[in-house]
Amino acid sequence: MNKSLIIPVENQVREFDAKLLLACIAARRGFSALIGSRWEIDNRIASFPRSIYLSKSLTARGGKMFQVLRKIGHEVVAWDEEALVHLPPETFFSRRISPTGIKHVSHLFAWGQDNADLWRQYPHLPSNTPIHITGNPRGDMLRPEMRDFYAEEIKAIQKNHKNFILINTNVNHVNAFYPHQNLFLPVKSSGDEPRFGKAARGMSREFAEGLRDHKQALFDAFKKLIPELAEAFPTWTIVVRPHPTENHAAYRRIAARCKHVRVTNEGNVVPWLLAAKVLVHNGCTTGVEAYVMRVPAITYRPCVNAYYDNGFYRLPNLLSHQCFTFDELRLTIEKIIADEFGAADGDERQTNIDRFLSAQNGPLACERIGDVLDTMIADRSERPNPGFYDRMGGCSVANGRRLVKWLLSYLPNSHNRPEFQRHKFPGISLGALNEKIEQIQNINGDNTALKVEQLSDVLFRVFA
Repeated sequence: MNKSLIIPVENQVREFDAKLLLACIAARRGFSALIGSRWEIDNRIASFPRSIYLSKSLTARGGKMFQVLRKIGHEVVAWDEEALVHLPPETFFSRRISPTGIKHVSHLFAWGQDNADLWRQYPHLPSNTPIHITGNPRGDMLRPEMRDFYAEEIKAIQKNHKNFILINTNVNHVNAFYPHQNLFLPVKSSGDEPRFGKAARGMSREFAEGLRDHKQALFDAFKKLIPELAEAFPTWTIVVRPHPTENHAAYRRIAARCKHVRVTNEGNVVPWLLAAKVLVHNGCTTGVEAYVMRVPAITYRPCVNAYYDNGFYRLPNLLSHQCFTFDELRLTIEKIIADEFGAADGDERQTNIDRFLSAQNGPLACERIGDVLDTMIADRSERPNPGFYDRMGGCSVANGRRLVKWLLSYLPNSHNRPEFQRHKFPGISLGALNEKIEQIQNINGDNTALKVEQLSDVLFRVFA
């Protein structure tokens, strides 16, 4: 097997910078790293040389793709982007892991001990699948030594927004980009029982209905909160960052009538956290990221459901100051602005983050993943090519999938629609990409000469 690595990215603002760090470190180790839009990569997968394909999830949709990848001759390794703040095990397994797909995965990379223990509970995990507790590249971007990567973005954000309070919403289950991506589809007439939407995949009806009701209550509460905060802090800007797959319309309507409210999903959330005075969220992964970077964070909990809050969102809520009323929230923000309060701390919080997130110090998670990849290449140097009929069959299925996706892209509300794919991965210019790589190299003290080949506006190859 050649030292070729494929790094698909689904949500650019959330994943790209961290995966570019991995691509640079892999390139320094002699890999040719293909990085870009997952949709574009999967559509063109039959045209790439045999590679290690690094999947961001183990879902049923990915599992079907894994079978194609293996027939073509690629090797699949994986982590789960959603395994840091995860669903209860029984729901996580049915929603996030394909029993067929996981058989095609040769190595798993865990965020931390909690993630590894979660996977080991899965009844269909092959006994010979190694789980490496490496941490995750997104965790690397939170480390102090990586802060300079975002220095210019932080300055630009602070220049544009001055003093601001950051609100991160997390209600994509009821406010998705397309209605069919919600937990339930809209009903055509009152009295009809709503059908499952895409977000309910792998959930029982009882679980999905309860989660919908809880999320809808939080959505309504946050829509009320935004103008209240704008009024309570008239000299501060309120910046709202919706979840990457949320619809912005409701927030933009609020911003239209509130002078100091801004709605944006621009760039990675890390520089926005570092530029903000305080983060307000509910059960959002940004609460974990803020804690690691020692940014004051508040979880606003006007609606409490112990089942979901403790079983799904316990970690980000635990790592933040908790406020249950608007008055409590307002007073806490005032104390943070006055520097009377800092980031939440305490032994219980630190014990939890240590269990959930590895590689907070020592070698970067990307380096630890690189060690595993190097070992894989060394151990599999004599791995035979796939048989002719397997490869031809895999290529045929891959090209057939590409045709089907192209046809589906013309259907309204399809996740294959170009506008939705652009929403998730807007693209990046070659110049901007080279600037990011130069920053990464400077921060890591790495003078390896890296080159970039641009295959499209959403697909690049990084190599030494």
